[in-house]
Amino acid sequence: MALSYKARRRLALLVLVLGLPGYIVLAVTLVNLFERPSIWVEFGIYVGLGVLWAFPLKAIFKGIGQADPDTPPQDDHTE
Repeated sequence: MALSYKARRRLALLVLVLGLPGYIVLAVTLVNLFERPSIWVEFGIYVGLGVLWAFPLKAIFKGIGQADPDTPPQDDHTE
């Protein structure tokens, strides 16, 4: 079942406000479980984890910045 544009916008906002900070805490916790690696390895881990969260959620964020495709176009010409 495809989500409506409005539902995708709300879900994207929920992911950004709650999910992303939670994912950041999880990534930092996972890195802290091990002995601190070199700065470049640590940087690579954070960059990899930073990109990894976006792939499963790509369908939710796709087209969110565009106008709602379900609304009819409005004619704003005033004379």
